[in-house]
Amino acid sequence: MFADSAKIFIKSGKGGDGHVSFRRELFVAAGGPDGGDGGKGGDIIFEVDEGLNTLTDFRMKRKYVAGDGEPGGKRKCHGADAKSLILKVPEGTVIKDFETGKVIADMSGGNKREVILRGGKGGFGNMNFATATMQVPKFAKPGQPGKEMFVLLELKVIADVGLVGFPNVGKSTLLSRVSNAKPKIANYHFTTLDPHLGVVDVKGAGGFVMADIPGLIEGASEGVGLGHDFLKHIERTKVLVHVVDAASTEGRDPVEDIKTIMNELKNYDENLLKRPQLIAANKIDAIYDEENDKIERIQAAFPDIKVFPISGVSGKGIQELLYELVNVLSTIDRTVKVFEKEFEIDYSSDKNLPFTVEKDENGVFVVEGPRIEKMLGYTNLDSEKGFDFFQKFLKTSGVLEKLEEAGIVDGDTVRMYGHEFDYYK
Repeated sequence: MFADSAKIFIKSGKGGDGHVSFRRELFVAAGGPDGGDGGKGGDIIFEVDEGLNTLTDFRMKRKYVAGDGEPGGKRKCHGADAKSLILKVPEGTVIKDFETGKVIADMSGGNKREVILRGGKGGFGNMNFATATMQVPKFAKPGQPGKEMFVLLELKVIADVGLVGFPNVGKSTLLSRVSNAKPKIANYHFTTLDPHLGVVDVKGAGGFVMADIPGLIEGASEGVGLGHDFLKHIERTKVLVHVVDAASTEGRDPVEDIKTIMNELKNYDENLLKRPQLIAANKIDAIYDEENDKIERIQAAFPDIKVFPISGVSGKGIQELLYELVNVLSTIDRTVKVFEKEFEIDYSSDKNLPFTVEKDENGVFVVEGPRIEKMLGYTNLDSEKGFDFFQKFLKTSGVLEKLEEAGIVDGDTVRMYGHEFDYYK
């Protein structure tokens, strides 16, 4: 089963918590801090697998969670880092944020491996917080949480040439004749429901990749039928070949068909019509009279586009079409179009430092920690504005909440690195 899109849930691992412990030695305060750091959480990594051409696996399993880092231990033991979770995808997969539709990464061109969600960093053990003024730190930094989100995977075909046209005009027959592709072929509408790719080797002239884009219909650019599902596969193609039923075997007008397809391409992305285009007037083996008149009519309607009369069944005219495609491709940049990154993962909320609230033997509530020390370092408590900021910090950082949990009441004293004040709610 071919699948070119999938919605999945991904989550990176949490960092291991730092450890609080003290080694037991004579003449060392409280034994000295020796709590180790926690290990890093696992990343979510996407990697291109050249052997894949579908997103089917992501339709079967939709939740992917990396492991957590191990917590630190005694004697400065560092917790083990978690293994990253590597998700294999076919080349051409675009990873988007499901909520906004913005591109996180495009696994195309030289981009073969991308870390989409970083695992949380491991927390520092209490051995890292010992200072001259705080020799017995009784806290450690918790590991950073992992990140989680829903992403949309979209596979956009990577091909040099895209065959476009209404259903049942012979695109699959043409592709099967000139390449190694084996699409299903039958004489009814929408035989092809999935894009097919084939490598075309032109004797003495090199080769290229050709894609049979499933049949488009009027209104496709507005999502009619499977319009958007089909049109997205044209976005990377360098040259478009309009395949039409020149013999009108089903009563269709080839000129009107081309105009309709062009209109759908323009409505979807007007830049598509700026790409080189050719017309393959197919099924000439079914034209028994006025052959030149039919071809000339198509050429007259589109004077700026070369028309090639061909027969996908007999092979007539196909070599001329292929040589022209090689010629056109030699004049343009065939570098794979890579969609630019539009969405950045926000890791700024992971930078909180720890603090502790303890009541000493004199009934004073002591608040310590690198977060508090850092704040006091850039805050002037003697100014009205600075003291205002200090009060807001106590509330928003959770310090007041911790003091209340510890049982503080109006009139109790709070000490923070040489600063003392009375608490009043």
